[in-house]
Amino acid sequence: MGLLLPRALSVLLLSFLWISSSSELRAQSPPPAASPARTLDALLQDYAYRAFVRPRTITGIPYDGEPPSNLTGIKLSAMRLRSGSLRSRGVSSYKEFKIPVGVVEEPYVQRLVLVYQNLGNWSLLYYSLPGYTFLAPVLGLLAYDASNLSATNLPELDVRASKDPILINFPQLTSSSSSSSSSSRAKCVWFDLYGSPPLFSDVMPGNMCSTSQQGHFSIVVNSTAPSPAPGEPPKGPSAGAGGEKDKSKVWKIVGSVVGGFVVLVLLVVLVFWVQRCEHQKKMVQMEKAAEMGESLQITSIGNTRAPVAMGTRTQPALENEYVP
Repeated sequence: MGLLLPRALSVLLLSFLWISSSSELRAQSPPPAASPARTLDALLQDYAYRAFVRPRTITGIPYDGEPPSNLTGIKLSAMRLRSGSLRSRGVSSYKEFKIPVGVVEEPYVQRLVLVYQNLGNWSLLYYSLPGYTFLAPVLGLLAYDASNLSATNLPELDVRASKDPILINFPQLTSSSSSSSSSSRAKCVWFDLYGSPPLFSDVMPGNMCSTSQQGHFSIVVNSTAPSPAPGEPPKGPSAGAGGEKDKSKVWKIVGSVVGGFVVLVLLVVLVFWVQRCEHQKKMVQMEKAAEMGESLQITSIGNTRAPVAMGTRTQPALENEYVP
């Protein structure tokens, strides 16, 4: 029993460490191989940074870049901003994007660069969407650190709109929209940077879409959907996409906390049970010692044998025997 407590504690502690480390390993697992779209983002970031004028780049001014010769048709632009200015003032017009007040980035940087992409006729190649027809080119808005304008392969900053959503205006839709709109409803589509399934939302008046995060955007129409009822009123604008990923992170954290709490409760119960077993064992040993400490003689009384106590060693003496 003395070795049971250390062994049990070791097993439970190892289980707790395994639960904690497994969640960390899932969070720190290496990302999958880069998709062609992510490879294109890294390449366009390099060419967009080349558009900045040396030796001085003015903040808040968009600089159009030239894509590689084998990607003719793609439009590039880069705008260098102060982080505080972006959060407090926003950008009223950056190509098709309108960035409101309250946009923040993570991790925080003093200056950042917003890279604009218009994939043009390359949209369908890098962002294939079976069952849908693109009514507008795919537009991208990605944020990078501006501390080194010669850097390449930079990771994107996590940009989010904390108040009003970012608006994307698609002034011109393809000619197929007139024939397709009669058979199905156009939708805004958002492609994030992590390979998640695309998210759809309703098109706002004026061919506008909204988002709370960076990524790639377009307007598509479902080429396999049935025709809607005539005169059906359009739905209102939907909220910005991106909440599902935050919910999954929250559930992972909650699961780790609950698992740790369960292991802790089991550990306390095991310690209480071991202490109780130790106490009962000591009581049994004390009872056996009390029974075996003094042996009694057995004598026969008639037909019955019974224990008899031995006589006392010192005989009592009357007090009056010593009186003279």
